[in-house]
Amino acid sequence: QMKTLLQGAEAEPEADGRIRITTLKLQTFSEKGEPLMQVDAPQCVFDSVQRAASSPGPLSVRTVDGRFHLEGEGFLWRQTNSCLIISNRVHTVIQNVPENKPRQ
Repeated sequence: QMKTLLQGAEAEPEADGRIRITTLKLQTFSEKGEPLMQVDAPQCVFDSVQRAASSPGPLSVRTVDGRFHLEGEGFLWRQTNSCLIISNRVHTVIQNVPENKPRQ
């Protein structure tokens, strides 16, 4: 069962074994395989030994239903526990569920 999918437009290996990724797209999925959330960033470095992606640059996070959106600068994502830490200038928007729409 796939929990996360990390993709990028380009991947460039570095001398220390890490991989520089441009146009990062990281998706998370429910146990049923349905997409839940997407993280986008212009670039990051993936460390395959630590199983972590990080960048000092901007990122955007949003849920598939569009109710939650977050932007910030600087992040660390750990694949082992799907933990996403955002360092700076975090701005979050949470939209209410319309009264006539059932909650999921």
